[in-house]
Amino acid sequence: MQDKKNELEHIELQLFLEGIYRHYGHDFRNYAMSSFRRRVLKFVREESLVTISGLLERILHDEACMERFLLSISVHVTEMFRDPVFFKTIREKVVGRLSKESFFKVWHAGCSSGEEVYSMAILLKEHDLLNKCKIYATDISQPILERAQSSIFNLRKMQDYTENYIKSGGKRPFSEYYTVKYHNAIFKHELKKNIVWGHHNLVTDSSFNEFQIILCRNVLIYFNRQLQERVHRLFYDSLEVGGVLALGHKESIAFTPYEDCYEVLDSQNKLYLKKK
Repeated sequence: MQDKKNELEHIELQLFLEGIYRHYGHDFRNYAMSSFRRRVLKFVREESLVTISGLLERILHDEACMERFLLSISVHVTEMFRDPVFFKTIREKVVGRLSKESFFKVWHAGCSSGEEVYSMAILLKEHDLLNKCKIYATDISQPILERAQSSIFNLRKMQDYTENYIKSGGKRPFSEYYTVKYHNAIFKHELKKNIVWGHHNLVTDSSFNEFQIILCRNVLIYFNRQLQERVHRLFYDSLEVGGVLALGHKESIAFTPYEDCYEVLDSQNKLYLKKK
């Protein structure tokens, strides 16, 4: 009985993926299915529905439901200066390269709610580089992008963010970078003025610029091998020779078609230098 239920659920999920792709253009067909299925079923319950088929019917006829779904299935577990050692390594091994550029471009792919984007802006400001760069921050979810662009974060998080900042090599009082209003911390305009926020789908969209550094941390782990290779091709096409690709701890360029095109800049923090 359970096997029959699982088989039916599998059929429903395939129809769900195809329906979303054909109607909205969002292609989740090559996501890692086990984790994606769990997130879909969770959203089914959140919508007070019983089946994936019921969810598909609602989503096809209700764009607001589709927006809620995108918000629900996107992974938004992030914080400022997350993995402080990573940002310390950026200071030690990447900043020097960027300082030689007259102007450079940074791409945060899958930027979520923006914590790491503002972290990078702060880091670059401290090395007198923020005014000679443009930071492109993209995500699949428009509501999440709007939240990130507001630069408003819960004040209670600032203590943890301050600890991360100090561990990352930050030297100034972290409170210099934001103002307090009610229970919120609002990051200052000087950090935002060189950030361009935009909708971009790593699964279906193409390269839109050439960058000196691309950061995409803990996103590829949710894709299957075929889709990972597609995204690696996108990053390769978007990164200039001598540019730096930054991935998450569980991600790598090893065993991809582009492995020989990079040299390892820092193996622990998954920093790669494009050499050809």
